[in-house]
Amino acid sequence: MRPSANPAALLAARPKDWLIRFAFGGLISIGTALAAKAWGPSVGGLFLGFPAILPATLTLAKERSGKQQANEDARGGALGALALVAFAATVAWGMPLLPPPAVLALALGTWVAVGVGLWWTAYG
Repeated sequence: MRPSANPAALLAARPKDWLIRFAFGGLISIGTALAAKAWGPSVGGLFLGFPAILPATLTLAKERSGKQQANEDARGGALGALALVAFAATVAWGMPLLPPPAVLALALGTWVAVGVGLWWTAYG
């Protein structure tokens, strides 16, 4: 499966679709804030890597395109989450050692390399 974009699909989205996305995203953001308030910013920060609209996207993909497409979207979301973990690990490792702009550049490169590598492994 090759990544693709279809800007015309934005015009085809129904208001219900947008409402579902915003509702899921809002609920996940509220959950993150509550976790940070209850257990501190370190725990709350872990939830920031969660793709807030992924549950809505999977729900809509299953409704419109079937379970197979929703499964593929979930697989892509999992690969993206692993790339975000690599980004976070690079930042955690690099901050005590390097200036912040260098850490950000290195983390960005790591995120791209891991994301592309995982995609290539799964789909290439």
